[in-house]
Amino acid sequence: MIPYTVNIKLAARTLTGTLNLQNKTAVDWGWQGLIAQGCHSSILIIDPKTAQTIQVLERHKTNVVKVKWSRENYYHNLSSPYCLRLASGDASGKIIVWDVVSGTAHCEIQEHSKPIQDLEWLWNQDASRDLLLAVHPPNYIVLWNGDTGTKLWKKSYAENILSFSFDPFDPSNMALLTSEGIVFVTDFSYSKPPSSAGKKVYIASPHASPAHTKPAPAAAPAPTGAKKALNKVKVLITNEKPTAEAVTLNDCLQLSYLPSKRNHMLLLYPREILILDLELSQTVGVVAIERSGVPFTQVIPCAQRDALYCLHENGCITLRVCRSTSSQEEAADPEQIVQELVYDLRSQCDAIRVTKTVRPYRMVICPVNENKAALMVSDGRVMLWELKAHTGRSVANPSSGLSPLFSPVSFCGAPLGPNQKRIQDLSLNSMISQTLIGGEAPPPSSNQQEVQLKFLLTSLLSGLPLPPFAIRMCPPLTTKNINHYQPLLAAGTSNGSVLVYNLTSGLLHKELSVHSCEVRGLEWVSLTSFLSFATSSPNNMGLVRNELQHVDLPTGRCFAFRGERGNDELPIEMIKVSHLKQYLVVVFRDKPLELWDIRTGTLLREMAKNFPTVTALEWSPSHNLKSLKKKQIAAREAMARQTVSDAEQSSVESSVISLLQDAESKSETSQAISAREHFVFTDTDGQVYHITVEGNTVKDGARIPPDGSMGSIACIAWKGDTLVLGDVDGNLNFWDLKARLSRGIPTHRGWVKKIRFAPGKGNQKLLVMYADGAEVWDTKEVQMVSSMRFGRNVNYRILDIDWCTSDKVVLASDDGCIRVLEMAMKSASYRMDEQDLTDPVWCPYLLLPRAALTLKAFLLLQPWSGTFTMDITQVDYSEKVEIKGLIQEQLNSLSNDMKSVLQDPELSLLQRCLLISRLFGDESDLNFWTVASHYLQLFAQAHQLSVITEGGSEETQPSSQNHLDICHDILCESSYFQKSQLDRVHLQEVKRSSYEHTKKCADQLLLLGQTDRAVQLLLETSADNPSYYCDSLKACLVTTITSSGPSQSTIKLVATNMIANGKLAEGVQLLCLIDKAADACRYLQTYGEWNRAAWLAKVRLNSAESSDVLKRWAEHLCSPQVNQKSKAIMVLLSLGCFYKVGEMLHNMRYFDRAALFIEACLKYGVMEANDSSNKLIEAAFLDYARLLRSLGLREGAALWASRAGSAGEQLMEELFQGEGGVPEAVLDEDKVEVGLESTE
Repeated sequence: MIPYTVNIKLAARTLTGTLNLQNKTAVDWGWQGLIAQGCHSSILIIDPKTAQTIQVLERHKTNVVKVKWSRENYYHNLSSPYCLRLASGDASGKIIVWDVVSGTAHCEIQEHSKPIQDLEWLWNQDASRDLLLAVHPPNYIVLWNGDTGTKLWKKSYAENILSFSFDPFDPSNMALLTSEGIVFVTDFSYSKPPSSAGKKVYIASPHASPAHTKPAPAAAPAPTGAKKALNKVKVLITNEKPTAEAVTLNDCLQLSYLPSKRNHMLLLYPREILILDLELSQTVGVVAIERSGVPFTQVIPCAQRDALYCLHENGCITLRVCRSTSSQEEAADPEQIVQELVYDLRSQCDAIRVTKTVRPYRMVICPVNENKAALMVSDGRVMLWELKAHTGRSVANPSSGLSPLFSPVSFCGAPLGPNQKRIQDLSLNSMISQTLIGGEAPPPSSNQQEVQLKFLLTSLLSGLPLPPFAIRMCPPLTTKNINHYQPLLAAGTSNGSVLVYNLTSGLLHKELSVHSCEVRGLEWVSLTSFLSFATSSPNNMGLVRNELQHVDLPTGRCFAFRGERGNDELPIEMIKVSHLKQYLVVVFRDKPLELWDIRTGTLLREMAKNFPTVTALEWSPSHNLKSLKKKQIAAREAMARQTVSDAEQSSVESSVISLLQDAESKSETSQAISAREHFVFTDTDGQVYHITVEGNTVKDGARIPPDGSMGSIACIAWKGDTLVLGDVDGNLNFWDLKARLSRGIPTHRGWVKKIRFAPGKGNQKLLVMYADGAEVWDTKEVQMVSSMRFGRNVNYRILDIDWCTSDKVVLASDDGCIRVLEMAMKSASYRMDEQDLTDPVWCPYLLLPRAALTLKAFLLLQPWSGTFTMDITQVDYSEKVEIKGLIQEQLNSLSNDMKSVLQDPELSLLQRCLLISRLFGDESDLNFWTVASHYLQLFAQAHQLSVITEGGSEETQPSSQNHLDICHDILCESSYFQKSQLDRVHLQEVKRSSYEHTKKCADQLLLLGQTDRAVQLLLETSADNPSYYCDSLKACLVTTITSSGPSQSTIKLVATNMIANGKLAEGVQLLCLIDKAADACRYLQTYGEWNRAAWLAKVRLNSAESSDVLKRWAEHLCSPQVNQKSKAIMVLLSLGCFYKVGEMLHNMRYFDRAALFIEACLKYGVMEANDSSNKLIEAAFLDYARLLRSLGLREGAALWASRAGSAGEQLMEELFQGEGGVPEAVLDEDKVEVGLESTE
């Protein structure tokens, strides 16, 4: 067998098209920075920054209904590296966990055979990052290990579960949205299934619940639509099942916890969004749509700011930001104070044109920065919108009454330096500053800029249109065209346009609108032009309009090849172009064929009426081109002689080349020297005819009688000395023309639709298409190489086939995809690192684990030089060249803004750590550095003012603009936390609508120390209420409490008895009344109410006492049965126990985090290098040096080792063995210090 070469390196890939309705919810944007999207049974991985599909995962047999990226909420090192892990669930109940880079499945999980309803990785615990929670219909939730595929537990509920949502602040709380209402689970844990059935609450549909409103005075104007909606949703959540007419329609579309503030939940209805406060089970805010507005389909709450991204039915995305509850205008008129949470519309993007087949499906937002949104459209488009902040006052609508938004004055958690570079649109919290809460003075407007938010469409990915397709690959690569060859695939579509794809990148090269009806077939006539034909639907006489167009790709020029012909005639069946691209045969149904000259566009012959009906036709690959070449050369010389005689003899040499070219063009047009070519065709009886064409002469040749074993011939292929016929009964007949042998093979697969030979000299592979699949045959051995069949190993039907290279086939299928596959035709995902992407993609997760960590260390700190470089070749890094190259590619793909900020000498260490954790999408790093940088700066300020009292407490109040966002909850400063809690109780008080609510409000007010307000509420109890007497006495007690000793001791005794007898809440209240909140916290902690105790300590105790309580909590979190060390570290950070944090980080082997944190502490002066702390500092620096050495960064290792005392010196010696000792610069410690200062 003659060896043949693979002609061009093309990756196997899938070009995807429109989505299936079941794919609607299958989309997710991960912390890794990539979007995963289900498309039929495949999953696309899209890079939103460059709008490229970088991977297509194929293994599911049915439509994908859910995809979820694993969270990055863990510390990354070599044993738990940066990796792309994705879970996907399909309509047959199978879950696959993918390793996306290699395109392979980690494990497959199957429980039931119904579509997976919901999937989520458990991210809020330190135990394992492999846990995956899934809802298997109708009513099971199952916890799986996503790495091994083992089932940990399974729990069933009484109703059908639609979806679930985890409480972002408390991992033991989750809410299930069921067909009847909501089930709150409060004892969720990964070690065992929830024991109780959960607390059921029913949602009375907002339109059905009676209006709980005070009767309006007669003169009041009638409320508008939105106001009416507010009145209606006063009561929403009830514990008893509502009456039948009230729940005619539970049309709640979605439920999710708000990640921006604790214990708040959002319910989405088509016409309103309700914000519930879960402590009261009460609506505290409503976003309603006016009657003429477009209904909602989805909403995503943000974590960094109290804001909502809403998707409407017309594909419009709106951003609504919570209005500040304290603003100057309202203070003037106390009646106008906001009575609920109001979300103001701040920005919206353009809608799309919605039709029957085109509608918006889902939106996802970037979880790291929350300032980009992607919209999935049912036709396969992905629209990427970016939120941009423009400084300047709004001129548009001053009367709208919206308070202005300001941009924060800090960048990456630290105040901006005077000439520091910044990226304004880095993330949502760097674009707009915090929502102010009641009782907080607005910041001075002098140093803040007002901003407007706008959506900008930054990129668009479009898929293939709806099938059917006709596909044809351009002529194959040869030695002559190798310099300008592009592997182009033309796909004709049902709406008459032709899409041309470049298969190296998989991107659309051109979309040409060529026809007015469905394209039936295509043939290329050169590397840059093709013929395509389309037929309209037949009229009552069976006649159609035929369109045959010649298209030139570079210019896009189309012209009708058959001129005026084509109206009202019988439809074209096929077109065939000869091997030398000289002639074209057009075959009609029940009408003689036409023969055209492609080069001149003239009709050579229209066959006579008695010409046989053609069922199959193929051009022969043999021709007389060699003898033709000799003729051409003779003609060329003759013409040259002719031309030269006219011109002057002297200039012959200079112009001989141009003359020859000139002569060639003339000879081709004037003398039209044509090679002789042949074609064969069969008629309805199976007789084979052979016809020769030369110039404009057509000769009839030999006829071969039909083969008895074959039915009606459907197609012919001819290459070299092999001719293959296929018939309607599934028989293949192989003819060896040299040996004059024929051999028939029955395939038993029905009608042979198409057969095509592979390109490449001596490559005798043949691709056969049937109604139910395809096969590859080797015609030399006459045996089948591979096969695919609908229903057996694939779940799509094949519409068209072609070879795209000598060893890869391209198939168009009815699920709207075009697949490039290996000859084995196994649909397989490809390795991402083998791909040839047009634009480089920033995604450290694509690198090898070691390389990703090296890249991170390289970006975090380069203390070995005064300037910062973005070129890895400039550092002493011993590694394979390929890996270096890949790391450099990643560095090059960063945006110019990002590079300039990273190279800015003004960027401090803390800002750099925060920025890199954002770049890497490292959730755990980002949370740690956000809190660390805030408290390091806070304590450093206090330290400089040296007003730190003995207790180590913060007596100095930091400026109000600079507090942690409330989404950090208990980690915020006490003063700010107190204000936010008071604000919340005021809101609850306004919204209460029953005695239960009033009682809860009074309890909260007592705990917060607001006794006067609490007494007022207690006295509201009506006389017929059973608790009337009790509440009245309580009111008296609260007002008369004096600080006299005996009364205090009595109350304390009563409180302790109450607690001992199981009335914990009541006892704690009494203790708070007599200012014994510290004791109350201790009791709460004893009874396991750790969160409640921390809350109480934050709102009632002075800093010394509260830090005692919180330290005890941190110890509890570190205990092995709780194992939430990462949370404990956050709590300790907020208390300023930096030494302890450094110690814990080092003990947990978080070496880089520990070293950089200690470095930052030393720099900010909140930790001193003395005898007690030196041991830790040296150990941390030494371990970081070892880590850098293992990554191959020698200079970094040497620097940290030089600061790690005696053990460090030993490491230095190991580093520079055999290189003539240690370099001078490193030994000179002072120089090193200076170097560090300058890089910071």
